[in-house]
Amino acid sequence: MHLTLTQTTINQQTYWLGTTPTGLGFVGRANGPRDEWQAFFKSANIHYDQQANQQACQELHDYLTGQRQHFDIPLDQTTGTPLQHQVWQALTRIPYGQTATYSQLATMINHPTAVRAVASAVGQNPLLIVIPCHRIRRKDGQLGGYRGGLPMKRALLALENACLPK
Repeated sequence: MHLTLTQTTINQQTYWLGTTPTGLGFVGRANGPRDEWQAFFKSANIHYDQQANQQACQELHDYLTGQRQHFDIPLDQTTGTPLQHQVWQALTRIPYGQTATYSQLATMINHPTAVRAVASAVGQNPLLIVIPCHRIRRKDGQLGGYRGGLPMKRALLALENACLPK
């Protein structure tokens, strides 16, 4: 697999984006390490190109500045297990500005007793922000974990809440 990596800076935060010939396959956490992609694409041949991934960079910029509520870029979701794919697809059905619990997400994919497996799949999402795993909370209302860190999760939820029509 070939992965083209680009670093972009938005709101004084840097993000690594990775695309394959199929589409965007990786979004790193804010100020994340240059090699964060390796957790998802262990055997990828990589190429760094600051001129690549411009549409993905623009859409991420627009989202993080409150000008976009969903992404239109093609995605490469060839990594992951069938359960992970089900979970990631279900995450895209949670509306902008709303949240769901891990239990609700498990029910959405018809695996209501697989809450731990669903939570693990959420944590393995290679497309932070684009596949909105930040919209998942624990059953008790707490935020739960997030690969990007809890400050980033709080900021994304606050951004979405602030951009909703009142």
